[in-house]
Amino acid sequence: MILPIVAYGDPVLRKKAKDITSDYPKLDELMTNMWETMYNAHGVGLAAPQVGLPIRMFMVDTTPFSDDEDLGKEEQEKLNGFKKVFINAKIETETGKEWDFNEGCLSIPDIREDVKRKPEITITYLDEDFKEHTETFDGLLARVIQHEYDHIEGILFTDKLSSLRKRLLKNRLEKISKGKVSVDYRMRFPNIKKAR
Repeated sequence: MILPIVAYGDPVLRKKAKDITSDYPKLDELMTNMWETMYNAHGVGLAAPQVGLPIRMFMVDTTPFSDDEDLGKEEQEKLNGFKKVFINAKIETETGKEWDFNEGCLSIPDIREDVKRKPEITITYLDEDFKEHTETFDGLLARVIQHEYDHIEGILFTDKLSSLRKRLLKNRLEKISKGKVSVDYRMRFPNIKKAR
């Protein structure tokens, strides 16, 4: 089932999400619905807060990026078929010299901005079977994971912009929260009663 994606301005996007246990109600169904929702919206990542749930879970499938001819062959191969669920994740380290990349977000449609992030992360997480992993990722893979991880920390990519860029985007962000944006996927807007 395709779930509505929560729009900018909803308080759930600002909550630090809580850990879950393997007996979380209907977890398998939720994961299935989140994958379906993400693919329907042409996303490469989706976090539980984006579907209104303040729990520490997000998923990533970077396969669409593997077609990007601007990336090297090695990077394309890393991205192709990378599909994972991250539960109760904790980034242990972020290392390297920050680099800019143009990011967008399903909760903030029609806005893309260059965001600085470190190129390498080490993260501990549980997979969908609640097996623990500690892994290191770099490049675009690390960036997608960092973006989704921020969601479970109550952080949006727009928080990482300069104060000038934030001021310039203020009106557009307010319009999104009021539903004054055109999207081709289901959304739930905090400042209007009826979901699209």
